[in-house]
Amino acid sequence: MDIKITAKNIKLTPAIKEFINTRVSKVENFFDNIVSAQVLISVEKKIHQKAEIILHTGAKTTINASAVESNLYKAIDAAAVKAEAQAKKIKNKAKSRKIGSKSAKVEMVEPYTDNILLPQTDVKFSVIKQVEVYPMNPEDAAYEMERLGYSFWIFLDEDSKQINLIFKRLDGTFGLIKPIKKK
Repeated sequence: MDIKITAKNIKLTPAIKEFINTRVSKVENFFDNIVSAQVLISVEKKIHQKAEIILHTGAKTTINASAVESNLYKAIDAAAVKAEAQAKKIKNKAKSRKIGSKSAKVEMVEPYTDNILLPQTDVKFSVIKQVEVYPMNPEDAAYEMERLGYSFWIFLDEDSKQINLIFKRLDGTFGLIKPIKKK
């Protein structure tokens, strides 16, 4: 894999370069088809150390991950962790597509699997929390979730009077889950 490193407002030392090469090459363990990588590191106001990793794959897919930390090495590591998570997600999607194409073979086996009993695993909860649910719109729920620093928020939708769930996605946008009745 070809790794290009660009530094802005910081001197690129051999130690930083070696750390970047080592950390970014570990992403290949999760995704085989990475052709090249671009790593952009920068310092803003001597407090914010930013690292951005852009990986180009042979499947014309781009993985882009960035992180801002108080320490440059932490920023590089955090961006690499995000890139690894995206690489795993892409690889799992590809595997599920391959499995989906073999569904015709599975359909032939399904009539014989009805009588198989699978062992049940015990589900253990470490925390059970009861929360009051207030009527609000999704925008207010997003604001409340951000204000409290949560990654998701349950609320009662003002219009539909149903329980909804809003969550923060990895790309910084929000997701909204609205229940529907199964027919």
